[in-house]
Amino acid sequence: MGAVKSAFLFGAILGLTGVILGALGAHALETRLTADQLESWQTATRFQMYHALALLVLGLLNHHFADRFLRWAGIAMTLGTLCFSGSIYLLVTTDWPIGLVTPLGGTILIIGWALLIAWAAKFKQN
Repeated sequence: MGAVKSAFLFGAILGLTGVILGALGAHALETRLTADQLESWQTATRFQMYHALALLVLGLLNHHFADRFLRWAGIAMTLGTLCFSGSIYLLVTTDWPIGLVTPLGGTILIIGWALLIAWAAKFKQN
């Protein structure tokens, strides 16, 4: 699958599931989770939505300026979101000890943004 299609597809999937998981946290889980767990859930949902939108923008950028930095930024943001937000969803709803994945996901997200900065720094407007 191409970089543009992947960015659009994963951005849309993360956006769709972000809305669903946000609603789940706000309605179905609000009486089952502690205030701290709900706050963590909201953080995961917020980060997921931010990066869903970022992936859509990356898809547009990659469509017009096909570049390896943009492609790798999209990959990093997809994987980072899955690790960061996904691990928080699992930590909040299960006893699965997956806590080390959250900072790894955050680091991968940072790398994604750094790759976007690298692309912007080398970008030459015609």
